[in-house]
Amino acid sequence: MATTSSQDITYWKQMVNDWSADKETFKLSWGKLMMWIFLLSDTFIFSIFLISYMNARMASTDQWPLASEVFALHVGGTSVPLLLIAIMTFILITSSGTMAMAVNCAYQGKKAATFKLMLATALLGASFVGMQAFEWTKLIEEGVRPWANPMGAAQFGSVFFMVTGFHGLHVTAGVIYLAIVATKVKRGHYDKKGFQIVEITGLYWHFVDLVWVFIFAFFYLW
Repeated sequence: MATTSSQDITYWKQMVNDWSADKETFKLSWGKLMMWIFLLSDTFIFSIFLISYMNARMASTDQWPLASEVFALHVGGTSVPLLLIAIMTFILITSSGTMAMAVNCAYQGKKAATFKLMLATALLGASFVGMQAFEWTKLIEEGVRPWANPMGAAQFGSVFFMVTGFHGLHVTAGVIYLAIVATKVKRGHYDKKGFQIVEITGLYWHFVDLVWVFIFAFFYLW
């Protein structure tokens, strides 16, 4: 029977110590490295979804619904194309700005400002999710389903709910993530360890915002 040598035990203990101490590899902390790996894998998933959307749309023999009509809002008796989508996009772009300022304040040691900016980012994200829920409700009331669509091609409902729902899930997770980290920043949990966690949170949030740019272009402008 093979026995574990003292050298092997020392190796594994050293590896555990490296991970728990958040030591850097190639000038990159474990936390930031793991976030980059996660975002890379998520990029592949969203890419597959968007490619599937393009394939479904180009292969459809039925008329694809016009985004300007499907996503229009009636304001004062006038139909305004993509009004809600424009507001949602503005909200996410603004949230990227508040998140960037939060990272800057964190590295300057301004905990109160960091907390407020991260909270503002979370509130903007929550409002985005609320607007997306309103958008879904509107489409469902108009008869759009994952398996049917009275406005044209049946595939529209399935790909729309799948892609926007997956992105909305990411935004919701991001809001929770922001709220937790912001609370810990306020309570001083990172005073000794440093505030790189705020930057890591920002990486996730900027990724979510960037993905929305592609969804906006594919679903609402095409």
